[in-house]
Amino acid sequence: MSEPRVSVVIPAYERADIVGRAIDSALAQTVSDLEVLVVDDGSSDDTETVVTGYDDERVHSLVHETNRGVSAARNTGVEAASGEYVAFLDSDDEWLPRKLERQLAVLDERDESWVGAYCDVATAGLSAAGRLATLLSEKLFRSRSPTEGGRELADALLSMQVFMGPGSTLLVERAVLDETGGFDEGLSIYEDWDLVLRVLARGKLAYVDEPLALTHFTGDAPAEAYVVNDERYLERNAALVADLEARGIPVERVHRMGLVGHFLAEGRFSEAREYVDRGTFRRPKDVLRLGFWSLLGLRAKLGGHR
Repeated sequence: MSEPRVSVVIPAYERADIVGRAIDSALAQTVSDLEVLVVDDGSSDDTETVVTGYDDERVHSLVHETNRGVSAARNTGVEAASGEYVAFLDSDDEWLPRKLERQLAVLDERDESWVGAYCDVATAGLSAAGRLATLLSEKLFRSRSPTEGGRELADALLSMQVFMGPGSTLLVERAVLDETGGFDEGLSIYEDWDLVLRVLARGKLAYVDEPLALTHFTGDAPAEAYVVNDERYLERNAALVADLEARGIPVERVHRMGLVGHFLAEGRFSEAREYVDRGTFRRPKDVLRLGFWSLLGLRAKLGGHR
């Protein structure tokens, strides 16, 4: 088999029941010039058996003897990749068939300064209440910040004006990934955003405004995990944070509000107060956020679902 144009990297841990869906969606792409690298990150279930059961030379199984985390798994996949581009897909998500085709077509129209692309996402299986919450969130908080580019996109990402799911949407040149040093294996949250910031220091990312990736919600990390990872993420990008703060963009305050949201959404109201600053109630958007997150928290405490 000649070197493919795209290497698809799928990290998987205890995913025997669903990893096949992700693999199938990669193999169903209209771009067939690809390889699928599934990294079994020390699973104790039948994840490896599912992967090796594929009778397709494009599917390759890589196995960690012990669980090392999603960042390490993705790094293993990138190291083994032989494609011109690497595309990431989480094991609990899936792609629509034209995802890679649309991204490659956009990049083929751009000059060499554009080193990758990401796309919009949709969430599967949302209840009516979940769909309403998503709609309200979009209406209340959607930013008009740039959705593609270089430094301007990095600024928007770090200040949480743009949200992306690079773990299932990012397509980027393999050579650029090598220059970044890969994913920070000390991060289990924000690790994909952290990588994107280093990609954007080397080139620009295009945005395909179509929901070509489908996410399946399988749970979230606890709020305290966000606290630890957020601190490391900001420390790793301290120079960018300082520059934005000097230009009047309150990155640290925005991130604190993000932590407030995680605690409130879990119904942990007293802990959320630790991250609320005195000016919060003078900022209309933050007041709306508090109300929105508090409703989610009340619903969580009452045993509601998505």
